[in-house]
Amino acid sequence: MNAVTDVKGWCPGILRPMASGDGLIVRVRPRGGAFSLETAATLADLAARLGNGHIDLTRRANLQLRGLTEDRLPELRAELATLGLLDPDTVTEAVRNVMVAPLAGLDPSQAFDVRPVARAIDDALTSDKRLHALPGKFGLLVDGGGAISIACERTDVGLAAVGDAFAFGLDTARGTRWLGMVPPAQAAEAAIAAAHGYLAVATRGRMRGLDEAAFAQVAAAVRLSPMTGVPAAGGRRLGLLGSAVGIAAPFGRLEADQLRQLVKLAADAGAIDLRLSPWRAVYFGVRKDAGVLVLEEARGAGLIVEENDPVLQVEACPGAPDCKSSSVDARGDARRLAAIAAAHGYRGSIHVSGCGKGCARSLPSDLVLAGKAGAYRLIRKATTRGPVERMVDADEFEALFQHD
Repeated sequence: MNAVTDVKGWCPGILRPMASGDGLIVRVRPRGGAFSLETAATLADLAARLGNGHIDLTRRANLQLRGLTEDRLPELRAELATLGLLDPDTVTEAVRNVMVAPLAGLDPSQAFDVRPVARAIDDALTSDKRLHALPGKFGLLVDGGGAISIACERTDVGLAAVGDAFAFGLDTARGTRWLGMVPPAQAAEAAIAAAHGYLAVATRGRMRGLDEAAFAQVAAAVRLSPMTGVPAAGGRRLGLLGSAVGIAAPFGRLEADQLRQLVKLAADAGAIDLRLSPWRAVYFGVRKDAGVLVLEEARGAGLIVEENDPVLQVEACPGAPDCKSSSVDARGDARRLAAIAAAHGYRGSIHVSGCGKGCARSLPSDLVLAGKAGAYRLIRKATTRGPVERMVDADEFEALFQHD
């Protein structure tokens, strides 16, 4: 098996790294949506010692180490194996895509802790060889409701706590279709039944691409009771959240020293782990007397602790020189663009991509800049594949908002 591959359209792993402009990228998938503080500290050290110190938080609630070289992969894998993060093979690694609500077990407003269900799904994806035929980007979601919900995130199979049960949903071209209710004791079984149901009708693509007949066949594979409520909309929140805090990384990029500092802040505040999220933000529990100080220290470390930070309005990939597909400094330009947009009072969504692939965001944005030959294709209300209005240079950013 080759250690490195350059195929597009899949996600890198520990056993199957992806080549980029700054070296190899390795994606580390947490179990149960969290890393213990000891594990997070080790990951920071590995990023600095074996990589270039750059760490990405992904929209699938994973963590990526960058700047690795092939000769350092054996040492990295040995270290990750001791942490329980190394899967037995590339196929198992690829299908273990489970997102978990970041405040599961921390938010007292949640009716129950959903983490055991997420762990049971993760175990089934690992042990059931039949599920290894699932497409590499096929994902499952387990949400607990409460102060922060991930129920609106796109995923193939969704479980979202409503009262003392789970709403069960499958993805469609228009978003999640909630089909019925399932008790917590049968929730993992229902999610796995849906995954098997998908494999009975397709082996490629995603749930959202099924026609109505195939979708109905997948839905029929799951035993559900009638809907008793719809999951709350939810979404990202930062800052002090009762007994927890939410802290975001600008454009999803953490440096090794920043991760070390987060680990120290979390430990000093009484936390035992760091929770990842699909919003490129980290969450952890805090004592009542520690939250404000934690946020002040995180802000001082260059992290984002307020929802009104202009940088949060912009999604951006690493760009050049980190990505060899890019000819523009996407994140550097995105910072300038965020400041200009805020100065003009612009409230729309913005996506800055180093190339036409649009890795940082798959959904449409109000304003899209997609890099090409050192400049940007200007696209509005679409993805990076939308119709190009014209080409713009970085020194033309101000003019983009003069008529908005």
